[in-house]
Amino acid sequence: MQIDLKDPAQFTKNRVRELIASHEDGRHWQLRVTRQGIAYISDVVGNVHCDGLAFWFESWTGTGYVGPQAADDDEWVNSIHDALDWNWPMPTSRYIDNY
Repeated sequence: MQIDLKDPAQFTKNRVRELIASHEDGRHWQLRVTRQGIAYISDVVGNVHCDGLAFWFESWTGTGYVGPQAADDDEWVNSIHDALDWNWPMPTSRYIDNY
């Protein structure tokens, strides 16, 4: 699953919730945004394969970041949605670790 941040019909808190829920917990993940504004969760983490990315979040290395339980956490979903909103289309940095 992915979200087109340029499309207000796609860039909603509910779609961010769906994106978070769409991955299994307990693996390493990273939220990435392409220069075209496509947000997705990648199993490639860290500062690798970043060509074509506008920005990426810190790696999520543990539990509680994705999956149904994480998606049920309104504070977490709002935090991710707001961080995407603050950083698209003009990211504060290519690496986002404050949200």
